[in-house]
Amino acid sequence: MPSPQSLSESDRRLVATWAADCAERVLVLFEMEAPTDGRPRDAIARTRAFANGELTAAGEIRQRFVAGRAAHAVSSPAAVAAARAAGQAAGVAHMGAHALGAAAYAVKAAGLAAPDHSKAITDEISWQLKHMNVQVKAALQQLPPLGEDSAGPLGSGLLASGILGSTIRKIQAAMGVIPTK
Repeated sequence: MPSPQSLSESDRRLVATWAADCAERVLVLFEMEAPTDGRPRDAIARTRAFANGELTAAGEIRQRFVAGRAAHAVSSPAAVAAARAAGQAAGVAHMGAHALGAAAYAVKAAGLAAPDHSKAITDEISWQLKHMNVQVKAALQQLPPLGEDSAGPLGSGLLASGILGSTIRKIQAAMGVIPTK
């Protein structure tokens, strides 16, 4: 039985565009530091192509780590987070929960790059929620709350702590997945 974090292929295609949009908003932070490294931009383009049915899940599963490796080509924390946002977006073809990872890394990148970290974080989460259409929201609402299922990215790993975890919890609370505290 697949993990509840997987989502159906049609739902993964729906959330892929939103994940790509989230990652693309902070891509400039990576490209300012590594202007000739096209791996994150390519991952975002491939994520959009997957969303449009132009690429298969099987083919993209093999490609999903390429953008994340680009994080090793930069040194600023904001650029690293931007590369990881693209990597998480690429991972949506494999498992839908990576869409929340893309959003969380984009928020982290935006916060790290801004003088007013908390305002940038709040603004980025607001943008993400406003750009989540009804279908994307319905698909993401199928995911288990962060930390309740260990079979995927929403388990107890990197996405569950710090700014990444708090971002995902805020997004899930705004969608009604978990109660607002």
